Amino acid sequence: MTARTPAPGALEPIETASRDELQALQLQRLRWTLQHAYDHVPHYRAAFDAQGVHPSDCRTLADLARFPFTAKADLRAQYPFGMFAVPRDQVVRIHASSGTTGKPTVVGYTQGDIDRWADLVARSIRASGGRRGDIVHVAYGYGLFTGGLGAHYGAERMGCTVVPMSGGQTEKQVQLIEDFRPDIIMVTPSYMQVIVEEFRRQGKDPRQMSVRVGIFGAEPWTEAMRRDIEASAAIDAVDIYGLSEVMGPGVANECIESKDGPVVWEDHFYPEIIDPETGAVLPDGSEGELVFTTLTKEALPLVRYRTRDLTRLLPPTARSMRRMGKIVGRSDDMLIIRGVNLFPTQVEELVLQDTRLSGQYQLVVTREGPLDDLLVRCEVTPQHAGADRAAIGQALQHRIKTLVGVSAAVDVGLPDSIERTLVGKARRVVDKRPK
Repeated sequence: MTARTPAPGALEPIETASRDELQALQLQRLRWTLQHAYDHVPHYRAAFDAQGVHPSDCRTLADLARFPFTAKADLRAQYPFGMFAVPRDQVVRIHASSGTTGKPTVVGYTQGDIDRWADLVARSIRASGGRRGDIVHVAYGYGLFTGGLGAHYGAERMGCTVVPMSGGQTEKQVQLIEDFRPDIIMVTPSYMQVIVEEFRRQGKDPRQMSVRVGIFGAEPWTEAMRRDIEASAAIDAVDIYGLSEVMGPGVANECIESKDGPVVWEDHFYPEIIDPETGAVLPDGSEGELVFTTLTKEALPLVRYRTRDLTRLLPPTARSMRRMGKIVGRSDDMLIIRGVNLFPTQVEELVLQDTRLSGQYQLVVTREGPLDDLLVRCEVTPQHAGADRAAIGQALQHRIKTLVGVSAAVDVGLPDSIERTLVGKARRVVDKRPK
């Protein structure tokens, strides 16, 4: 596709600022964030004190490496509102991740946070080639997931007309794309492939749809998938990055004129790459775990949050800020199934809740078409060998869908039907997807 570059003067001054100007702003905002977290979040006061550091010790950006990391477990331990740095009545919205034990990670936003989030998603849409007056078809899920509402508010802030379709109902997606003729679609890349397939199933040419730009996120995707979507739908496909704990979509976004990796909006999020084993900060260009410190968040400031995403920080190109390389994997064992984050331990918890099951299990991930399929294999205990295994499987399938948000097939086998590992870790995940 031929990219449409931004009109002269369309960029914010910070997007073309010098490195010195950007770093001066970062340091100012970083020192505020550290003090804000220390003063108002007991977890951070205790963590800083235990590490022997104080916000006043941050005199340069490099000093951030002296401060402790924040992990997802810290957020869960402070469930629901223990990480908030403002009184609860100043929190105007709450989002949350899925949780099987009743303790998901909870994210709060002040009105200022919501406004900044909308500004950054609008910036991301503009970087993607969007303009005021464009029609934006939002097919991310709405609700506690940050994707739908994050995209929605950002598109409205941009001055676009929003179609809040959410996910699913693929035939309806095609109908509304044909009837409303949107300019932009915001959706997971794998579901975009399903929409393309639905066009073809109906005997229609997806290359004739009105959409000219797809802003794809919520799951890793490859350059091969970009090429496939661009060729199949005759659109520009750009990558948006975000995660609920840090803000939601709009933490970073590719520029349509370069499409060389998402630009981290460094005036609001300070990135680091660390060695996932030692925690040591690595130089730009090195592959490691991505860590973010928020610079402007009021309700939920995060200091050195470990995303577990493995990537690199790359030099600036289309903007003054650094870029992220493609996410190559995770430093833990998290799976992403159809845009939903899934840890094997989440399934383990549900398996162990049923005393008829042994606790042995495997997750088998396959891909026949554009979407991933999950099969959960487990087994009954010897004393329940005569139980109705189909009914047990249906009950587990329902709990996985309800509590984790993933549709999975479940196969309940006889005792000892799951392979055992005699040395090392159990093989919990069998990934049969094409490499």
